[in-house]
Amino acid sequence: MVNRERLNQKARTREALLAGARALMERGQRVTVSAAATESGVSKATAYRYFSDPSVLAVEAGLDVKVRPVEEIVAGARTARERAVRVSLYLFDMAIENEQAFRLYLARYLDGWAKDRHRMTRGGRRMRMFATALEEERPRLPPDRFDALVRALAVGTGTEAMIALYDVAQADPEVARETVATMADAVLDRFLGPQPGGTD
Repeated sequence: MVNRERLNQKARTREALLAGARALMERGQRVTVSAAATESGVSKATAYRYFSDPSVLAVEAGLDVKVRPVEEIVAGARTARERAVRVSLYLFDMAIENEQAFRLYLARYLDGWAKDRHRMTRGGRRMRMFATALEEERPRLPPDRFDALVRALAVGTGTEAMIALYDVAQADPEVARETVATMADAVLDRFLGPQPGGTD
């Protein structure tokens, strides 16, 4: 089950480690998992559960400052559906705008995964953002369906979707973005039913 409090706690721990890494960078010090843990007040054992590779920590710390809060992304949206599509497009646009940095991050992550696949995890930012955007729908869906909805939306955007659409499907940026919106709408139709006033 997508437990919001647990996701939020994990996000706070991860953010503390990323902030610790950024503080090290600002002082011109080498970023290590151990040093970031000390800087952030997180135990080293916990820190290594989040980041076993310091290069992944350093790259993610540099990227993390560019992410807007979900409340800002969905401001003014009237429905959970609209909020979810906004999150999906925001994450995709962020990947496009920072393509080189996100490809580098993914490469570093995969290098780390190849060394220690059991300890490598991703931040789960998408999961938290979609769960927040869809919170009003949670009461009307069984927990496993809500979780499945969040997962389905999470895999249809971001860096991996950009790579699939650009490199595999050879879509141009406009078509790629339209495809992400189409996929989000299709997932939402599947779980929430067709949008009122839609053509389906």
